[in-house]
Amino acid sequence: MLRIGRIILTCVLAITVTSAAYAGGKVTFRKIENKAFKAGERLLFDVKYGFVTAGIAEMKIPKLRRIAGRDVYYVTFKVNSVPTFDPFYKVRDRYETYIDKEGIFPWRFEQHIREGGYKRDFAAFFDQRRGKAKTTEGSYEIPRYANDIISALYYVRTLDFSGFQKGDSLHLVNFYKDKVYPLDVIYWGKETVTVEAGTFKTFVLEPVIVKGGLFKSEGSILIWLTDDELKIPVKVQTRIIIGSIDAELKKYEGLAGKLTSLVSPKGESAEKVSMRP
Repeated sequence: MLRIGRIILTCVLAITVTSAAYAGGKVTFRKIENKAFKAGERLLFDVKYGFVTAGIAEMKIPKLRRIAGRDVYYVTFKVNSVPTFDPFYKVRDRYETYIDKEGIFPWRFEQHIREGGYKRDFAAFFDQRRGKAKTTEGSYEIPRYANDIISALYYVRTLDFSGFQKGDSLHLVNFYKDKVYPLDVIYWGKETVTVEAGTFKTFVLEPVIVKGGLFKSEGSILIWLTDDELKIPVKVQTRIIIGSIDAELKKYEGLAGKLTSLVSPKGESAEKVSMRP
């Protein structure tokens, strides 16, 4: 059964495996320059099946918190089906993650899925000092800085894609449930796209999902991120046998900087220029 919450979070990208440095027996964590997001950011999306708006998704960073002795971004992601769609397929999904402010890696992750008659609750503490993921289902070894599906997206937003050419790929990893999965992400160049929030210059990524991983083989996925320092997800498209499910940016607030990729504001349009094959 297709999980709508997982589709939108395709950015289920994870980070490359890197070793932490040790100084006098103490773990020294990396520091990532982050100009992409800050506490207070809120992104609202329409979830569409064809021409029908089936749900609303919200990604936000309400505040900074403290966990494992570190400052973290507290991030929430929610997906709800709209009332008119509830009789057909009711969705009430909620994800939470706590992302290290300096290193952009997770310390804790929660997943609460309510889709139709399906229910799942999952939580994990990422012990980044010892390389362990302690979950509600057991304890597992993980690479240093291994990500969950939400923190992975925020990490990718801090990366520099300016030197990428069409067809270049990233080789990443992601922990989910009880395993670490490899994940390749292909860069497909730039496009100008129009959604309700406006018209934006973007670049396109395609996660190549490994069979047996988080998304299995439910369909190909494309992600459009703004072509600027913020790298906001503007659109996520999942192709399925009978069409596609799209998440399109509707509103945004509390950004970390200027949205220089904005071509025209909400209500105006621009011709879409595709550079993908």
